[in-house]
Amino acid sequence: MALEARTISIPRVLADAPSYRLKQAEDGLFSLTKKSWEEVGVLPKPLRDALTASVPWMSVKLFHVATSAKGDTHKAILELGDGTKIESVLMANKRGWWTICVSSQVGCAMRCTFCATGKMGLTRNLLADEIVDQYRYWASYVHARPEMPQLISNIVFMGMGEPLANYIEVRNANNTILAHTEMGPTNITVSTVGVLPRLEQLLNDPEWPPVRVAVSLHSAIAKTRKEIVPTSYDDFLPKLEEWTHKYFEKFDTRSRHLTFEYVMLGGVNDTTEHAKALAAFVQRCGKVKVNLIPYNFTDSEFLRSTDAHIRSFMDALEAGGVIVTQRKTMGDDIAAACGQLIVEKKESPTV
Repeated sequence: MALEARTISIPRVLADAPSYRLKQAEDGLFSLTKKSWEEVGVLPKPLRDALTASVPWMSVKLFHVATSAKGDTHKAILELGDGTKIESVLMANKRGWWTICVSSQVGCAMRCTFCATGKMGLTRNLLADEIVDQYRYWASYVHARPEMPQLISNIVFMGMGEPLANYIEVRNANNTILAHTEMGPTNITVSTVGVLPRLEQLLNDPEWPPVRVAVSLHSAIAKTRKEIVPTSYDDFLPKLEEWTHKYFEKFDTRSRHLTFEYVMLGGVNDTTEHAKALAAFVQRCGKVKVNLIPYNFTDSEFLRSTDAHIRSFMDALEAGGVIVTQRKTMGDDIAAACGQLIVEKKESPTV
């Protein structure tokens, strides 16, 4: 069955029904007790039959799932309607609940040199339904396991792909999740390598939701950033700095800080020089927090910064007045950690 956006297909199927039936159908999709249109009992049977015939209940199908040894991370390979596959991750968070790391594209075109997904290249963008259904898949997964904490409290767009290169579908997926779940906008983070035209667009887009934004910076020295992120360009840093000022003018609230993500690569971007450059850049930008990410090994030449180097780097940032945290590595034993997501064609389905 070919996939068509539910925002088009459901209204078409229900075109002759009372308007409230549309809300009943949409609410049914997010019910944890329902597994098909047939089970959305508030809808008359002819409408359920019509939806079953025309609108897939789920746009993703489980291909394989793996759980880390600690049990705090679960990674699913999900098959889409056209046979392509993505990876999506469920992670325990410090609040005692779950965070979902969702993908926004099949593969990625950004070519970040430390990232496994970048080695896949880009196949296509995901539809909003395929993004939303990663949430629905994990919500059902948790609900079916009462021994697990039952709340998904956060979503991060940090899986496969560059979210802002799929701007419209990511925006629509966020708005759908916010409309049909208890998730608040500050519980969702969209991470971007820094697609400046789209960053500019979201400042003046009334449909862009007030979710958090994280920029994958990786170096505040232009030459180093270009080596790490080949799709970057010479004047990226001054243009990003200019954009941050406009962002804080637009969203001048205590809860709307920006995050700069910074993967720690041994001998590449973890020196004192890099720490000082990053601290100075953050101070020029404004209300920015830095999140240091220990490098998770992929098929590349990089080494992970030592714990001592990371601690020294953090100390230098803090001395420069920067709020800095270190991301906890989770799921690296099942290749589910930051930068490790990749779907190999040779993989076969297991559950």
